[in-house]
Amino acid sequence: MRYRVGVDIGGTFTDLVVAGEDGSVHAEKLLTTPDDFGQGIATGLLSALDKLDKTPASVDEIVHGTTVATNIVLEHKGARTGLITTEGFRDVLELRRLRIPEMYTLNWKKPPPLVPRRLRLEAKEKIGPQGEVRIPLSEDSVRAACDTLLEANVSAVAIAYLHSYANPEHEKRTAKIVNEILGQDVYVTCSSDILPEIREYERTSTTVINAYLGPLLKAYFDSLKVHLKTIGISAPLQIMKSDGGVMSVLAAANKPAYIVESGPAAGVIGAARSAANENIITLDMGGTTAKASIVEEGRISRTGDYEVGAGINLSSKLVMGGGYALKLPVIDISEIGAGGGSIVSIDRGGLLKVGPQSAGAMPGPVCYNLGGHDPTFTDAILTLGFLNQEYLIGGGLKISANKAKAVIESEVARAMGRDLLETAWGVYQIACGTMVRAVKAVSTYRGRDPRQFSLFAFGGNGPVVAAELANLLQMDRVIIPSTPGVFSALGLLVSDVEHEVSQAWLHHLTDISPGDIDAAFSSMEKDLTTLMATEGFGEQEYEIRRYVDLRYSGQAHELTVACPSTISTVVVDQLATSFGNEHERTYGHQAEAEAVECVTLRAIAGVIVDRPELISSAREELHERPSARSVYFGPDQGQITTPVISRNQLSKRINGPLIVEEYDATCVVPPEWQAELNEIGNIVLTREGSQ
Repeated sequence: MRYRVGVDIGGTFTDLVVAGEDGSVHAEKLLTTPDDFGQGIATGLLSALDKLDKTPASVDEIVHGTTVATNIVLEHKGARTGLITTEGFRDVLELRRLRIPEMYTLNWKKPPPLVPRRLRLEAKEKIGPQGEVRIPLSEDSVRAACDTLLEANVSAVAIAYLHSYANPEHEKRTAKIVNEILGQDVYVTCSSDILPEIREYERTSTTVINAYLGPLLKAYFDSLKVHLKTIGISAPLQIMKSDGGVMSVLAAANKPAYIVESGPAAGVIGAARSAANENIITLDMGGTTAKASIVEEGRISRTGDYEVGAGINLSSKLVMGGGYALKLPVIDISEIGAGGGSIVSIDRGGLLKVGPQSAGAMPGPVCYNLGGHDPTFTDAILTLGFLNQEYLIGGGLKISANKAKAVIESEVARAMGRDLLETAWGVYQIACGTMVRAVKAVSTYRGRDPRQFSLFAFGGNGPVVAAELANLLQMDRVIIPSTPGVFSALGLLVSDVEHEVSQAWLHHLTDISPGDIDAAFSSMEKDLTTLMATEGFGEQEYEIRRYVDLRYSGQAHELTVACPSTISTVVVDQLATSFGNEHERTYGHQAEAEAVECVTLRAIAGVIVDRPELISSAREELHERPSARSVYFGPDQGQITTPVISRNQLSKRINGPLIVEEYDATCVVPPEWQAELNEIGNIVLTREGSQ
């Protein structure tokens, strides 16, 4: 038996899934080791293989999703980075765009640039938007900039010239000079390599993020490979990208900006595969954050307008400006600071808050007995009776209900003059209300009605809040997949290798010749073929899809629509129609009288792999499960003695209230909801009277 391994590192837990070639699945969940992520992965993998009575030599492939890149930006702990840009554009990172995420906050401050002004240097050069050289590159100015960066001891350099998307010649020459003066070990990123598209701020910001992450991600991957080699694993290591594809660890080290939303993307991919062609909104609530995305008829929603480092990552165009622009393909995920470790506090106005600060894995919630002292969301739901009073993750983590109740009582309930259970219920409600924003960011703000979708909930805490969140959004159906607590790790194993190339291509649709656009795509596809060859794939092993970014003339943002492989005059007209339809779905209207223009061409190569259906098996647990316990469902319902069963015991439809306990998660079925298993083993919750 040969095995593939999916590893997802979160802020609180590290999840591993070991899948056999027969489709069997073994799950392992352990606390994240923030001081050395690789050590935690190696320890967990050895434990999983030991339980399967297998050796490391039986592992054929490891697919890894991680939040390391995101956390580096959030915590401003990236490499010391310098920027070389066109003369006169030194401050583009300061000027940004005229967007303020908090409309009525008059003293709102923009986040500080990742590169301080003293390390942002100019070179004399100018290339026009058609690629023509207007001012030749002054190599003396580049050398002067390099001398300054050498003295500042930078370990990464971003190069972003004004119109390099049309002609990368000056950037390429500058990169060679940088390596000559600063040495081959300095990490160099050219904007023409990472994002050959228009808009100098977004392109510069994306290039800087890539350089800022580069040295640290390269060191992280090197360390991880050493840990794996130490335990006898030499299998290829692949990394999940933000757009849902995977790439080799070498490619990820060269373009780390592509993996900023690595972990959350895997869960969306897994949900899309599990739900087939159903319309779903995914909810992934773990220990630190909650993430939402939308899948329509099996199609995953992606965006090129994204920000990282804003505390809340919302791709909504209605809430932008708080982070750093990352104009790369990203699964349309909204992320908010609401997880199991979210700290409960009372602000100066006496209002109860949940998050965004988190207790993380260490020390974690008070009930973990690891030294935590701040009340958290997990302490609140344990107080309510939602979680097992003795153990989490199948007995692997002992928790204390008494400590949870004590900290909620002393730090929150007394300060607010409220009853203990009423206070814990208030914490639960506020957290769910916060998550409504994340769901609306990918649905309501996109012109979609969440009531027309099923809520697909996973993560360690997703099944706990799913039904209540559905109540708040007036949704009637919830799906809880198998192995929900490690579902993102499972999603890693159903993801395919994908690579994308893009090219700025500014033309009005009425001026486009089918032959010209086909020639442009053909040139890009040659680059893709070369890239896929470096990943070890022949031309018969993947398919290439074409897309175009379109907008009404004068608009600031584009929408992406699919483009057929065979292009004719009729197809060009169809692109305008497709864009108009998508514009109406997204913004609620069309502007038929306005000209439509093409901004960017995109080509995506995806490897099609025929893999066995993954079959999750219930983990043997290390404790006796009580048949019932007292659970508080709010002031209207009060405390109810609630049956507690395993997923395997859900052989028929059962009315709530009900608790379904598993190794990696707990599903809460409140009163007025029903639960049953569907044909593939997912728990399906439906509101009474909705059928």
